[in-house]
Amino acid sequence: MDYDSRLSDISKRREPSILRELVEVIHAAPKGTISFATGMPNPSTFPFAEVSVKMKTGEEFTLAGSDLDAALQYQSSTGIEALRGVLQELIDEDHGVQDWDTRCVLVSSGSMDGIARAMDMLVNEGDPVVVQHPLFVGIETMLSPYKPEYIHAEQDRDGIIPSALRQTLENRKRSGKKMPKVLYVNPTGANPTGTTLTTDRKREIYKLAQDFDLIILEDDAYYYLHFFEDNPTSILSMDTDGRVIRFDSFSKVLSAGLRLGIVTGPKILVRQIDLHMQSSIMHTSSMAQVLAHQLFQVWGIGKLKKHFANVRAFYKERRDIMIQAAEKHLIGLAQWSLPTGGMFLWIKVNNVKDTSAMVLSRGLDKKILLVPGRFFHTDTQKGSPYIRASFSVSSPDEIDEGMARLAAIIRSEKTFVEMLR
Repeated sequence: MDYDSRLSDISKRREPSILRELVEVIHAAPKGTISFATGMPNPSTFPFAEVSVKMKTGEEFTLAGSDLDAALQYQSSTGIEALRGVLQELIDEDHGVQDWDTRCVLVSSGSMDGIARAMDMLVNEGDPVVVQHPLFVGIETMLSPYKPEYIHAEQDRDGIIPSALRQTLENRKRSGKKMPKVLYVNPTGANPTGTTLTTDRKREIYKLAQDFDLIILEDDAYYYLHFFEDNPTSILSMDTDGRVIRFDSFSKVLSAGLRLGIVTGPKILVRQIDLHMQSSIMHTSSMAQVLAHQLFQVWGIGKLKKHFANVRAFYKERRDIMIQAAEKHLIGLAQWSLPTGGMFLWIKVNNVKDTSAMVLSRGLDKKILLVPGRFFHTDTQKGSPYIRASFSVSSPDEIDEGMARLAAIIRSEKTFVEMLR
């Protein structure tokens, strides 16, 4: 593929940081090498003697000596080599054995960090960009400074509708308009809809990307929070052209505060993200990386996968509790589809054109916090009858009471609208 033509003007001008490149050399240098090369602080001056960690499953480990030094010191912008090795094993297990001669992984500060740098790499101001719609508000906020022309990939209960997107792109091509380079996809337990793309639709989307020469940004932050027997098939696993950049996250399954994500994609494109990191945050937290690597060493991939399964079971149970509460309180007032992953129930309120005032004003009066649907539109000023409700942190009793309060404000809203007529 001709990657150079896909790069943004800014990305084309990025150059390596000599000092950052030297860090790679220093970490790979043989024992006995004397380095006067970089401004690394001497770890003997740091006040930390050791860091002890105890897992909920009982295992314990301590960071001390060279492990602690690594956790407290500057590291490669792509991530600590030992951790990247484990992450490649995880990618191979989940998405099929990859050609690591042409692909690589980079450790990002959460998946959003990687996505933001990929957008910066591929999007110029005013470019058309294909995004699934409704769209996670964080992506809209990220793209807004680029003033993109949004091309909506509309969804139903199975995610993006490939036939509708193909028609949209064919019409655009016939009209002579500028064609997009990027397709953003949130395939598993999508935020806010809770939908998961079927394998057949993923194949159709990949074929569509081939036909219209698109780079796919596969944002799969909820991949380990699906509610199926088997892991979903990823678009990365279908990639024969080198046109998929995949973003994984440990925020939902290990810790949101660790800020650990994985970028997997063609080496040429991941290198551009690396160059951006060199000139900004330099690298993802060394402490977070070392903690994760030690955990993976203690647990192994088998126990890690068992933990992921337990997390899935927790959220599936919370989803079922929210569905039961919705059926108890919202029948006749609203509609919804069963989320197949993630943390959210996407609710359409009957006979209400915009839920914003109902949620942001009257909802607060009833002590219930929700997110109005309009925040998940590319035009956030456009009204929406939808609401996003999260089932992640509320207790079962709170979920039931929350749905009762939501029902009350919907009834109040309908009375309020009738009074205005």
